[in-house]
Amino acid sequence: MEPIITAKNIKVTPKLRTYCEKKTERLDRYMPNLTEVRVDLSESNAKSASLRQVAQITVRDSRGAILRAEERASDIFAAVDMVMDKIYRQIKRYRGKSRDRRRAGPTAEEIQLLENLEPIPIEDDFDDELEGALVRTKRFEMQPMSADEAIDQMELLGHDFYMFFNAEDESINVIYKRRDGSYGLLQPEFM
Repeated sequence: MEPIITAKNIKVTPKLRTYCEKKTERLDRYMPNLTEVRVDLSESNAKSASLRQVAQITVRDSRGAILRAEERASDIFAAVDMVMDKIYRQIKRYRGKSRDRRRAGPTAEEIQLLENLEPIPIEDDFDDELEGALVRTKRFEMQPMSADEAIDQMELLGHDFYMFFNAEDESINVIYKRRDGSYGLLQPEFM
């Protein structure tokens, strides 16, 4: 699969492009259902010279899984090497989880945990004046998945929350990580 290579504050030389393509060409051996491989390269204004070159890789497959890794280094080639190591570890973990899920369904404890989640109270104490403004809108494709699959996706991305289309109740839900390490599920109710 041909990677999509983008750059910000850095020039993508033919040598760098070839290097990124060579490093990412083996990904489809480990994830045969790849639909997109995106390599984002940038140079930040970090105080430390060793953290200025940033490489980020986003991998998507046909089942809706998204794996993302980011690394910083003093050399862009070193950052690409480090981020590839990280993405391979994520692929290994993802493949292990999907293989385990096929062998056994959710346990009774997992089902009960998801059924007994407390809803988050909504506070109506909003200020009329908003200090910040909407600065970014992000659109993305969703595929139906279970809450367990959403937890896996959230963990693979390293986020604290994950919005998904719940296949069981056919609605948009949000799964989030609680302070105690457990997970919460937000389900909309329309009045």
